[in-house]
Amino acid sequence: MTRNTIWLRLALMSVAAAMVTPVLMGQTQGGQQGTTFRATTNFVRTDVIVQDRAGRFVPDLRLDEFRVFEDNVLQNITLFTPWVGGRALGNLASATSSTAVAPAIEGLILPTVKPRQDASGRLFIIFIDDLHLQPHDTPRVKDLMKKVRDTLVHDNDLVGLVSTGTSSVQIDPSYDYGHRRFNEAIDKVMGSAPTADDFIEAALTESAQGPQQVRFNAHVAFRTAYDLLDQLAQVQDRRKAFVYISNGYHFNPFSEARLERLKEYYGVLDADMSQEDRNMNPNDTQDSLQNESYKQRTAFSTADLVNEVAQLTRAAQRANVAFYTIDPRGLMVTSADAGTRAQVSYADMRDFVTTQVSTLRVLADETGGFAGVESNDFEGILRRIDSETSDFYQIGYVSNNPDPKKLRRFIKIEITRPGLQDPMYRSEYTIPRQPRN
Repeated sequence: MTRNTIWLRLALMSVAAAMVTPVLMGQTQGGQQGTTFRATTNFVRTDVIVQDRAGRFVPDLRLDEFRVFEDNVLQNITLFTPWVGGRALGNLASATSSTAVAPAIEGLILPTVKPRQDASGRLFIIFIDDLHLQPHDTPRVKDLMKKVRDTLVHDNDLVGLVSTGTSSVQIDPSYDYGHRRFNEAIDKVMGSAPTADDFIEAALTESAQGPQQVRFNAHVAFRTAYDLLDQLAQVQDRRKAFVYISNGYHFNPFSEARLERLKEYYGVLDADMSQEDRNMNPNDTQDSLQNESYKQRTAFSTADLVNEVAQLTRAAQRANVAFYTIDPRGLMVTSADAGTRAQVSYADMRDFVTTQVSTLRVLADETGGFAGVESNDFEGILRRIDSETSDFYQIGYVSNNPDPKKLRRFIKIEITRPGLQDPMYRSEYTIPRQPRN
């Protein structure tokens, strides 16, 4: 079963268009048969979580207590649906229909609205990034997934499970009464990430961009996530969430230890140089040349990683999907937690872990979720995810952005009721480019 085919059930269930839905205007051109259509505006929806100072969801907010801006332009809210306990209370922005998503506008041709079907519950994708999970952490990953199964997933939730590597988990979203399919996935999970020792030893065969496998693995993981997000963008009327289980990403891991390995290897060649050669070319020893080459090929690793993570967050924002990233390592204390036998300095290890964790934080923070990292309280993390995906407000509006050519647009939501925390929501979206005639 391919990753495309596992979404057949989702495609059949979805009756809405993408998160940013084009509203079409019919135009009949003289001398031509039929009708041509062009996009004139966009319907935008987002999920908003509002909490009081104690961190409790506020379920009784009114429509007039929300102010939504797009690129600093006030928008007219046409969809306002409180979700409490995973159940929708109906579109309170419409006095006539709980299925209306936009006001009728003269001259617009809108598709017939079908009755909402099977809209209760949530949609979870359990994303097991086993390409970035250490083999020796496999028992921890299995324990975490059992907690996800028992704490987070309810009977009325759709749940799909996908892995990025050798675990070969591909389970299409469905109801999983009795957790039979979830248990099958748990049995298959096996971490396959390179260890610190693997990275250090591979320093002798690195490409011009540094460690080859680390970039390849990241591309595979991100490509898998992209494919899922493309399909999730078609699903509406559900709270959609990625439970993203991974150790995170680093394009220049254990840089000091890898350089020392190179020095050790080339030191043998350097020792063969005569003293006369050293005196004539003091800056051209093997050690000096290797240091310079190493710096050149790792110079842009951080920028490349930032760009990769930014592209994934934008894809999640377009699909209105929140990432809840969880690092099953929990709170790491010593280098033994990384499964390495090599001599790795504290600074090198700390840089590795901090960078990995930072990528998970960005993925979560920029998509409206949160990162469950550097903590051993996994049950507390999962209870918080359960709360945030059960209680929220779904808000939608027909964009009146004054610049129709602007593809990337920024959202700001204000709550007028005092004494509340800043609302949590996705802060931007991107509209698709219109094809040229």
